[in-house]
Amino acid sequence: MPGQRIAVPALAGDTAAFRLGLKERGLHYMVGISTTTTAQPENAQPCIPACSGRGPYPVPAYPEPAQRVKSLVIAAGRSSARPVQRREGSRPGSGRSGHKRMYSRFVALRIRPAGREIRKATAGTGLPVRWLLAEWPADQDEPVQFWLSNLPGTTPLPVLVRTAKLRWRIENDYREMKQALGLAHFEGRTWPGRHHHVTLVSVAHAFCTLQRLSRSPKETASA
Repeated sequence: MPGQRIAVPALAGDTAAFRLGLKERGLHYMVGISTTTTAQPENAQPCIPACSGRGPYPVPAYPEPAQRVKSLVIAAGRSSARPVQRREGSRPGSGRSGHKRMYSRFVALRIRPAGREIRKATAGTGLPVRWLLAEWPADQDEPVQFWLSNLPGTTPLPVLVRTAKLRWRIENDYREMKQALGLAHFEGRTWPGRHHHVTLVSVAHAFCTLQRLSRSPKETASA
């Protein structure tokens, strides 16, 4: 449905056709990308080269070649990285769920992803502006992870980070449903039976989650 958000596995965002397909379906995405993905800065604008008088008329093009996303983040500088709580861990702590708060440093830039497929999709107009999110821990000389997103330009940094780190939460919930609540215990052969089983396990997991969130961190740690 339009306006939905989707977070996908690491490096799936390197495929421009995949990102374009998500956009065509009205989905807001946060996709992992590698350092080889290239882009233009947000303020870059295409210009029309002078006509030589021979051949076809020139089309708008960016005067400078696209840069790798890692270079763009490093050019922004370590000082542009901001500490953000990326998630809550599994050890007891002061987090909302009673677990330890885990922080890292992140850089968020507005960029224009480049590439042949994107240029064809934009039909000669300027490349679309997207979010580039990079994790740059304080103990690292360079950024270590990168994501690309089409979330609105007004999206706060903590929301970008939470969306990028959503994969860990999904995997953690799935493990809990499978190991503690019996998601993998169904042995039937019918779709209605499987559907009922998954529904009941999901309801049980939602109940357990609400119970944890309603308790104070001290109560959760002593349980």
